[in-house]
Amino acid sequence: MTALDSVTVLSHARPEETGPALHTLLAVARERGVTVRLDRDETRKYDVARGDGVELDAPVADDVSLCVALGGDGTILRALRRYAGTGVPVFAVNYGRVGFLATVDPGEDLAHAFGLALSGHFETLSLPAIEARTDEGPTRAINDLAIHRRIGERVAELGYSINGEEAGTVRSDGLVLATPAGSTGYNLANGGPVMAWGVEGFAVSFIAPHSLTARALVVAPDDEVTVHNRSGGSVDVTLDGRPAGALGPGQSISACYRRDVAKLAQVPGSSFYRRLRDKFGRLAA
Repeated sequence: MTALDSVTVLSHARPEETGPALHTLLAVARERGVTVRLDRDETRKYDVARGDGVELDAPVADDVSLCVALGGDGTILRALRRYAGTGVPVFAVNYGRVGFLATVDPGEDLAHAFGLALSGHFETLSLPAIEARTDEGPTRAINDLAIHRRIGERVAELGYSINGEEAGTVRSDGLVLATPAGSTGYNLANGGPVMAWGVEGFAVSFIAPHSLTARALVVAPDDEVTVHNRSGGSVDVTLDGRPAGALGPGQSISACYRRDVAKLAQVPGSSFYRRLRDKFGRLAA
């Protein structure tokens, strides 16, 4: 790979944690002649002097070579959504609890990792998305689409069909559609299947089902899932954990799988199975 020209940085809301990593990135970038762009929000977070190789108050744009995300999975997902469809990879350092999408942890040699990244020595993984049709038009989730009963409301009654064919109705606290990248999140907490990155399709799992027969399902990549709200009240819809509206009684939402939507940059030699062992083995320790 060729060396990069410019990178943009997106970070979470605790700059006291991510500041050392940012300054390491700036030092490595100066050595390699790479411009680091900080938008207005990022500029306000950090004590960075204007100078060669640093652009402050620079709007987030598509004409960069790489996005560096400093944060947990929420920040990384924000970066992936921002650069979805642009071809710009996201290189992430984990400052969250799990950080399954991150390729580096803060305790590692960040100068070495950033040196590899800014020299173009990284592997790129293409990530799919779930595309949902809403009243505002199509919208995408990199990890998952979730439907929840509202706090204080009765249990939800959700039907789901695949390509127009009824698959079942489940009384539960909600339902989750998850991509392979998102299968280790909310879906896993529901007892849904872990899907290795590279597997095509998406999982359907249930949140606290009031049934002994509700089982998670993996849907083929070219099939469309429609979820029907058969409850007496409205249920909330979230995309990657962000509010995305509601379904009233009798309303439905349809979702399908979209290939190669975002790009995740990884240090050479990374693997899904090593990451699964390291991340979740750590939580069990």
